[in-house]
Amino acid sequence: MQYARSVLVIHNIAHQGRGPVDDFFNFDLPEHYIDHFKLYDPVGGDHSNVFAAGLKMADRVVTVSHGYLWELKTMEGGWGLHDIINQNDWKLHGIVNGIDMNEWNPAVDTHLHSDGYTNYTFETLDTGKRQCKAALQRQMGLQERDNVPLIGFIGRLDHQKGVDIIADAMPWIAGHDVQLVMLGTGRPDLEDMLRRCEAEHNDKVRAWVGFSVQMAHRITAGADVLLMPSRFEPCGLNQLYAMAYGTVPVVHAVGGLRDTVAPFDPFAEAGLGWTFDRAEASRMIDALWHCINTYRNYKESWRGLQARGMAQDLSWDHAAELYEDVLVKAKYQW
Repeated sequence: MQYARSVLVIHNIAHQGRGPVDDFFNFDLPEHYIDHFKLYDPVGGDHSNVFAAGLKMADRVVTVSHGYLWELKTMEGGWGLHDIINQNDWKLHGIVNGIDMNEWNPAVDTHLHSDGYTNYTFETLDTGKRQCKAALQRQMGLQERDNVPLIGFIGRLDHQKGVDIIADAMPWIAGHDVQLVMLGTGRPDLEDMLRRCEAEHNDKVRAWVGFSVQMAHRITAGADVLLMPSRFEPCGLNQLYAMAYGTVPVVHAVGGLRDTVAPFDPFAEAGLGWTFDRAEASRMIDALWHCINTYRNYKESWRGLQARGMAQDLSWDHAAELYEDVLVKAKYQW
């Protein structure tokens, strides 16, 4: 294995494999490798850091979006590894994830085969998405109304995903003619928060606390808008799924969300959704207001947003070509 090459892929730099320095001796590596693993930080002091060693030793490093690659080089986004990342900048690449079009495709999605849901394509978007929306409203016990904006949230319930920002915006949401369906599991306090949101606004808010692949597909198909207020997001997949299903994303402009959701430009009739620049309820509300206003009053613009989202090639084909290029560069690096 003397000439073997290695490529490290960073999905989330927050998870680094940190532990006591003595953890190194469990790896059964030559003792002089300890210097690659040992890292000092002002809070924890010397510790063993698997990710630090990987960054130093890999022939190439890939992360899952250009935006996240830029963030990793900053003190805020590098989670203590920004100096090492900047020192190895020459071997870093940003490649946005693709999605499995056999699994996430409204034309063939098996989770839409029952309970009143239906498969659809762009050609049948109007009737198909309307049917999925009505089925979702029935399943969640919401009033069946085609003309009300139905907002979805799907995500892990933790600080990163920003579901608490939605809770902060709940008075505004409750004061407008919208419906909100949230799906997720995670921190118990955030799970309780979702339940409270439903209990306090039972006429328009539903919370599915738990993990359900089927409901994730059905919310993606039935919602008009997908909300992603993540505080940081290396790539994000839900916004890609949403656009493939003609569901318009409203996202915090970080990491892969910034890369993949071009802001709507009403003058050029361009863009894919709405973004907001700070993880704050007021900023999210502003983006949501513009989104809902377009949904209600500018039907042609809304249709254009759906069309541009669904027309994209979001498959792994392009990403695979870029990964192949990285592997070739690693192979011929000496």
